[in-house]
Amino acid sequence: MSQPVSKKPAEKKGSNAFRWIIFVILLILCCGALATFLNVDGQIEEVPLSDVIARANTKDSNISKITVEGDTLQITLKGDNRYSQISRKDASGTLYEQGLVDYCSQLDSNEVKECQEHYPTIEYAEATNVWSYIIDIALIVLPILAVIFFFNYMMRQAQSMNNQSMGFGKAKAKLYGPDKKKVLFTDVAGNEAAKQDLEEVVDFLKEPKKYEKLGAKIPRGVLLAGEPGTGKTLMARAVAGEASVPFFSISGSEFAEMFVGVGASRVRDLFAKAKKNAPSIIFIDEIDAVAHKRDARGGAGREDEQTLNQILVEMDGFDNDSGVIVIAATNRVDMLDKALLRPGRFDRHINVTLPERKDRLEILNVHFKNKPTEKNVDLESLAAKTAGSSGADLANIANEAAITAAREGHKAISRNDITEAFERVAIGPERKSKVMNDHERKLTAYHEAGHAIVGHVLPDSDPVHKVTIIPRGRTGGVTWFLPPEDRSYKNIYELKDILARAMGGRIAEKIIFGNDAITTGASSDLRNVAELSKEMITEEGMGNQTRNMVFPDQETGYYTIAAGKPYSERTAELIDQEVKLLTDEATMRAEAVLKANKSVLDRLAEALLEHETLEEEELKPILRDAKLPVAAKLH
Repeated sequence: MSQPVSKKPAEKKGSNAFRWIIFVILLILCCGALATFLNVDGQIEEVPLSDVIARANTKDSNISKITVEGDTLQITLKGDNRYSQISRKDASGTLYEQGLVDYCSQLDSNEVKECQEHYPTIEYAEATNVWSYIIDIALIVLPILAVIFFFNYMMRQAQSMNNQSMGFGKAKAKLYGPDKKKVLFTDVAGNEAAKQDLEEVVDFLKEPKKYEKLGAKIPRGVLLAGEPGTGKTLMARAVAGEASVPFFSISGSEFAEMFVGVGASRVRDLFAKAKKNAPSIIFIDEIDAVAHKRDARGGAGREDEQTLNQILVEMDGFDNDSGVIVIAATNRVDMLDKALLRPGRFDRHINVTLPERKDRLEILNVHFKNKPTEKNVDLESLAAKTAGSSGADLANIANEAAITAAREGHKAISRNDITEAFERVAIGPERKSKVMNDHERKLTAYHEAGHAIVGHVLPDSDPVHKVTIIPRGRTGGVTWFLPPEDRSYKNIYELKDILARAMGGRIAEKIIFGNDAITTGASSDLRNVAELSKEMITEEGMGNQTRNMVFPDQETGYYTIAAGKPYSERTAELIDQEVKLLTDEATMRAEAVLKANKSVLDRLAEALLEHETLEEEELKPILRDAKLPVAAKLH
């Protein structure tokens, strides 16, 4: 790394010296031109005033004109040559004292022409001041300076284009060396299984001989796969920090270029830099941007395929002892080329999953460690409510809680600040400025009450956590269901209960306001029902006639695609029928629950109109009398 550091200042110094030499040369030329201009007066001959008077008062005078400028006489001869005499006092007074008179101006008009052929004409002009000389000089100097600046600008542009062309095929990787702040595994909370796999990679880098004695080879590549925000990049930096080796970071999109061959050139340059600093780590973020599956449509001449081929060669070519480990991150493993995933290239595949409840608590403790919080703040409760959140989501909640506390003027983060931050991140900010009329508030109250009652009554639904009719984000109100514990799988009964409680809002509107009063308030609910129903049929095999059959979409490529679909028209009709059966069943169950609990529906809606927001403890006495009708049970 010493060569680039010493070379760059040298180039800058030489470039500046060259510019100064050019500037000095042009300045000398400018001064020479100026001196030539000012030396014009040196050609003027000075003669005694008496000589001028004697020659002017004769008929044979060769003087054609005398111009008076202050105390200077400018004599113009008949051959256009000039000489001047500087008088010791005012020139006009001197002229008359010496007897030099403009005779021609005293004659009649018919005699002026003959007079001007023999006697000189005397003219009086204003004396030239200092500003006239300055203007004359500026008219010469400014064009020269303009040429100098234009020349300098063109040289800089040429140098910039040269630098760009020289660095076009260079990798744009950022180097995190020993001078950067280290990230250690202690800074990464949760995902213990992933950290354990990466700790072995660190041990490979620290003590390679221990493994070489047993015939083991250092892994060439580690692929981190997981949802966005789960901490893949942070874990890669932790590997570099623990191993104390140079860490080259680059995004997959930075290899791509419109010119063929540039991406491959950047790959070669990146690996060459990493080998010079071996042992080292190369981290390629979003590798799916440059390493997606190859097909026969593009051919070997495509830029992205050339880049991928170069990555394949660098990772497992003839040189297998480079001491470079490649860590890549992606959330689309299914898009990657198979040749890249085989052992010898990416030997280890590590799934960085969404954090579990205990992991979320650790992550929250890390993010709230340096933030003042009140004693009653319960991070365990927040960890329980944030099921399905990534590490980035939890960091955002902690930051929003601090912002909310500062906005409210609190000295420490309170429980209400954290609740507001959680709901703001999960759903959106409260739209307190949105004004609803009485009918809209009543409609929203019954809509949200319908969700809450159906979800409370059905046996496999999650408990109701909170209900509000205050608009948030794009919603007019929110009914919040939180699972008591994290679950990796959901059975068909739980999914059907989710469908039924989603239909509860629309059915409550129908029961209270009639069929003709259906509004657009349930549009997002209906969209969720349609998506979940289709997923149950096409991906989970939960249909009646299509049980244990799945129909993957076009992106997976499991089936030959005909007419834009991975299945036949008859199968598409069957899927539509199954989706309709699930939707109709959810509608029937929601309607049966709400008709059987009409009094509870009215009581909950009135409470929402009065308080606008009801927490879990406030909901329990209202929902205590709700019952599950036989028609809503699954058989």
